[in-house]
Amino acid sequence: MEQSIEMVLPNPRVVSFQHGIQIALPLENPGEIKDMSMISTQKTIAEWVLDHSECASVFQRHHIDFCCRGHLTVDEACDQKGLNPKTILEDLNRAIAERQGGPSVDYRTLSTVALIAHIIQTHHEYLRKTLPFLRPLASKVARVHGDTNANLHELELIVFELVETLLPHLDAEEQELFPLLMTKNPDKSLVDSQFTLMAEDHLLVGELLARMRKTTNQFRLPQAACNSYRTLFSELEQLEGDILRHVHLENHVLMPRFVSTSTPLSH
Repeated sequence: MEQSIEMVLPNPRVVSFQHGIQIALPLENPGEIKDMSMISTQKTIAEWVLDHSECASVFQRHHIDFCCRGHLTVDEACDQKGLNPKTILEDLNRAIAERQGGPSVDYRTLSTVALIAHIIQTHHEYLRKTLPFLRPLASKVARVHGDTNANLHELELIVFELVETLLPHLDAEEQELFPLLMTKNPDKSLVDSQFTLMAEDHLLVGELLARMRKTTNQFRLPQAACNSYRTLFSELEQLEGDILRHVHLENHVLMPRFVSTSTPLSH
């Protein structure tokens, strides 16, 4: 049964999404991060990205998972990856310094309604448009170039699994989890149950992204790669970045508003 949800905020603009969801957003801009002080390697990866969103691209470049492994400190993540924490800190501080003076959205300042609207409008709609495009493209590249690179057949399966996991996941969030969170007094046991399912999906997607990066050799292309081959790898790297930011917002901004993160919901 489709649900129509509308919450009135000051100076709203109404945004409509799939499944009849309507959300009224305030017109004013979200808050900006003011504290740009440098932080030690003992701060968690998730906290770095929460405080400075520009750090997300740094972690992605170094293949550090800031969504499902965001509870790790920079030291711990570097130890697991065999990276030099000093190098990572230099890159993080450089990204922060370059961003100073420009707007940096602190999503923690958004209301739950506005945060959910941002997640749907920015990340869900991107996935609904991109995944159906990537599936046949991965098949085409595997069919044409699989004889010279057997990894492309494995990549095709990974893309298929991402599509089969993510699209139902988006539906479940939009039809069940998000409307529940926007009710006045959501049932705690039901909220916990829905977030457990969400966390399990996120872990599975994180594993698929790691496999995808390994299978593509960090998205490196052979010199003779055709346009379809190049497009596929470019789109997959962009997909990885969007999913990491998407899951980070749900794991580290949305979920802690409703569930204590001292005890993980899912392992």
